[in-house]
Amino acid sequence: MTKMTTKNLLDPGFELTLRPMRYPHFYERYRDAIKNTWTVEEVDLHSDVADLAKLTPAEQHMISRLVAFFATGDSIVANNLVLTLYKHINSPEARLYLSRQLFEEAVHVQFYLTLLDTYLPDHDERAEAFAAIENIPSIREKAQFCFRWMDSVESVDQLDSRADRRRFLLNLICFAACIEGLFFYGAFAYVYWFRSRGLLHGLATGTNWVFRDESMHMSFAFEVVDTVREEEPELFDEELAKEVTAMLEEAVTAELQFAHDLCGDGLPGMNTASMRQYLEAVADQRLARLGFPVRYGSSNPFSFMELQNVQELTNFFERRPSAYQVAVEGTVSFDDDF
Repeated sequence: MTKMTTKNLLDPGFELTLRPMRYPHFYERYRDAIKNTWTVEEVDLHSDVADLAKLTPAEQHMISRLVAFFATGDSIVANNLVLTLYKHINSPEARLYLSRQLFEEAVHVQFYLTLLDTYLPDHDERAEAFAAIENIPSIREKAQFCFRWMDSVESVDQLDSRADRRRFLLNLICFAACIEGLFFYGAFAYVYWFRSRGLLHGLATGTNWVFRDESMHMSFAFEVVDTVREEEPELFDEELAKEVTAMLEEAVTAELQFAHDLCGDGLPGMNTASMRQYLEAVADQRLARLGFPVRYGSSNPFSFMELQNVQELTNFFERRPSAYQVAVEGTVSFDDDF
């Protein structure tokens, strides 16, 4: 009988078979994601149109900038998923989840397309929003931050060396902790601020389902990091902690530039100072989850974001329970052979 060679998660190759299953926890995440299926057609934006007419010019500017960021954010994440994560995470169980995540990113892109078509009826304004990474400096800065980390590993065909694996880890952590875990969480805070004032229920409903998806994406990525840490602990040294901390500091700075663009001199309950405190608190949460020292020591100033780390946000928006699940039939035993 031929002895099987045990491989680590980041070892080069492209394993295809699910038996014997080496990473059943990734398979469980795939099954959990399927239970959380939703469609854009379920989001009712009709009441939002009347709400938009009630907004002040400053609030309308905030919404315009916000949907402009949404127009490209998930597409950037999807590109990195296809070009980098799927290529180097050598686990068929994990690739099942990544395939599901790619579908969810497509749903998010469709939701934001529908959002822009509804919120920005003017053709020129809508065209400007879709080209935000080219003509809106605060969004361009965030996009360039993303592209730098994508470019750092895009030309790497195999993670043969320790340097290549560290580069991949930094890309994965960037997209989980900084982009999905900070940029998107910052955007969600503006949406929930409007919702706390009884405005834009449709946007809030769709965002709540996006929020749940993104939380699962981030959690999966962190579990990949945990697995790599267990298999190759030598990669997680003081230097990596410093690089991740510097990366999050840069992300906070970029997101604060976006906050200044959105908030201007400040709105009641939402301003750059409070957003800074919120982003610092979120950055500390990401560092703590990665097992690194916290950087800021800030606390969350937004009472309407207190539920941000609750997995089940049932009836949070008093419309459809976000715990909605599609039934999944069948069972699987993880200790079966082929």
